[in-house]
Order: sequence, then C-alpha cells, then structure tokens
Amino acid sequence: MKLHIKNGRVIDPANGIDKIGDLFIADGKVAAVGSAPGGFAADCTIDATGMVVAPGLVDLSARLREPGYEYKATLESEVRAAMHGGVTTLVCPPDTEPVLDEPGLVEMLKHRARGLDQAHVHPLGALTVGLKGQALTEMAELTEAGCIGFAQAEVPVTDTVVLMRALQYAQTFGFTVWLRPQDAYIGRGGVAHSGPLASRLGLSGVPVMAETIALHTIFELVRATGARVHLCRISSAAGLELVRAAKKEGLPVTCDIGIHHLHMTDADIGFFDPNARLDPPLRSQRDRDALRAGVVDGTVDAVCSDHTPVDDDEKLLPFGEASPGATGLELLLALMLKWAADDRNAGKDGLSRALAKVTSDAARVAGLPAGDLSVGACADVVLFDPDARWTVNAAALASQGKHTPFLGYELAGQVKATIVSGRVAYQR
Repeated sequence: MKLHIKNGRVIDPANGIDKIGDLFIADGKVAAVGSAPGGFAADCTIDATGMVVAPGLVDLSARLREPGYEYKATLESEVRAAMHGGVTTLVCPPDTEPVLDEPGLVEMLKHRARGLDQAHVHPLGALTVGLKGQALTEMAELTEAGCIGFAQAEVPVTDTVVLMRALQYAQTFGFTVWLRPQDAYIGRGGVAHSGPLASRLGLSGVPVMAETIALHTIFELVRATGARVHLCRISSAAGLELVRAAKKEGLPVTCDIGIHHLHMTDADIGFFDPNARLDPPLRSQRDRDALRAGVVDGTVDAVCSDHTPVDDDEKLLPFGEASPGATGLELLLALMLKWAADDRNAGKDGLSRALAKVTSDAARVAGLPAGDLSVGACADVVLFDPDARWTVNAAALASQGKHTPFLGYELAGQVKATIVSGRVAYQR
C-alpha cells in the first residue's frame, strides 16, 4: 500500500520540520517528506489541505482494563478511542486482574492487541509479584514477553529494601522502573489536595509532601543503584522542583504529568463533581502553573492522558466514595493544542512543542521507535484540523469510559484520520 498525503502542514518535532508539504508512505514506512521518491505511484491520495500532518501520538499511561475489568472497558473499545484521538502507541500499566506479573499474561495481551491491528500496545510489567511490594517479578522473562519497563501502578512499595533491590536488578539489565511518587501512609485515604478548598468541603486531603517525601527516597535509591527511573504523573510545584534538581545533578530520571493537571486545579472540583476525582488529585493553581512552566523549560519530559475508564456504578457516587480516574485518550491531542494556544510562555513554536511532548519526547522516555516521521520509520501518522471545534460529549466518546472533568468543554483540534503502520485505521 502506497499512500500520498498532500498539501498538509507537516509537523515533525523530532526532525525540526514544520512546513506545508507532502508525505509519502510505502510498505508501512515513511518513504519521503517533501518530494516523492523515484518511481513512487500512490495507491491512495489524501488531500490534507488545512490540516496538520504529524506523527501518531504516544501515550505513556493508558489503562485498557483488560484482562479482568472488561465491565469498565475492553481492549476493542479503548483502542478504538485511541484511533479517534490520533494515539497510535499506548503504554499500559500492570494493574489489571490478574496483574501483569507473568509472561503468559503479557503475551496474551500483546496477541489480543495485534489481532485488532490498530494501535501499538506496550505493557509495563509488575515490579513486584501481585503488586504486593514483597517479591520481585522475573523482569528478564517479562521483558522477553514484551514488557518495556516495570511499574507498581498506584501501589507504592512500602519496604524500601525491596525497592532498592528492584532498582539494583533493573540497573543490572538496563531496565527502566516507572514509579509514581507517593508515600504509602501520608495522605492515605485522601481524596483531594490538602488545602483551603478541601477543608471547606470537608474532604480528606493528600498533602504535597506525600509526593516530595517519596521523591527524596527514590532519588537516594537512584544515587545508590544508578537505575533509570521514570516518574509518573508529577502533580506539584515542589515535586517538579525536586525533579529539576535531580536532573541538574545528572541522575538518570525522567518524568511525565497527566493532561488533566496541565489545565485544572482543585477549584474544578466545584460542587463535589466526581468526574474531577483523580489520582493524584488536582492541586492548587500555583502547582498547575509550575507544571505548565515545566513543559516549557523541559523539566517535564512528556504529557500523558492518564486514561482510566471508570464505569457509572463506581463514578456516580459522592465525591469521597467515587473511584478516581477519567477518560483521556480522545482528549489528549485537543488539550495539548489548548495548552499551546492558552499558555503565553509556549512561544511561537508552541504547537510543535506541544506535539513533541506527546510524540517524540514520550517515545524517547519509553525507549520506543515511534513518534517521528523520519524516512524509514514506521508510518504512524495523525491528520487533524487544528481549527475545527467540537464539544466534549459523553455519548460521542468512543471509549467505554464516559467520565471526564472536561465534559461540556468546547475544544479546538479534531482528528480527521489516523494511520497505523501505513494503513488508514480511522477516518472521520
């Protein structure tokens, strides 16, 4: 299959490309950008006039809910949502049921994803058996089965000796450990950011130091072991400042933030809106502004959707009882465009910078050959109209999870086509 995408604004942050031009695809690979290679005869031509042609998005945290939680979402529904959102590469945490701590489970998930022939699915293996924080998993075997790293999802390792041994093991074999920094006890049971708003609403709080104490511990262990650690969903100004200092020190760490935290604050809880019940919780405006600045200065390596489908029975409850999580795959692109348009510090190259955080930069963090339009690269491409406006409507979402704090928002940026490995997997 040979594809010719013509007259689009080609933006490829990895290669510094931002120009009106053509993209040529052959045999599932990028054949050329600009001029057609010799003897190229397209089987299909797409006129992308007025559209942006960019690498398919790379999402570092997308819960697909299989195996075990099919009542919340299925692989089919969430991969379809990814296609609607222009996301062609998905990294999924190991907190399924059963937990992804055995090679057979990983192979089954990979096989199911390949059978759908849409987004590329890359699982994270469990760092400890059952995510219980006691015995280490067989990381080498899980890597052979297809895991690209190891994580504890939302379950902190309470035994620091176990975490140190896990990092030593990972460093020996060059594996990356993905950790969300959260103290196991401070803020336990909390549902909102500790602050005046939580106090007024009578909600139990999660203080910022739950994140910073965990970060101090992680950085000490990284100094001792030399292991590479990716920090998932940093949520506070203080936490981000610690990451900034660690990077200046030369520690092998990277970090991401959730797309919701790039836009919202604890004030968006409003009148106990359970759709704004997230983990980590939405924090103060100061924290939100610091995260935005971190995207600009590069302290934040990537932005993820933190896609967590939750069913009605677990979401339509009083705020403190509702399950945390929100759908995000179909919103990631539009919300990154919103950041580029709204943040005065994004600069004139804000669109390219925004796309980098969800394409090439995210792929670099995950160690994946994705997120760019280099000649010979896998032809994962998204075509979107940056000016087309649409309203976030639960009924229109392809994801089985219909809950997001952005319901009713009008956003700019609509995906017109998603191409995976040179094949048009979705077209509006």
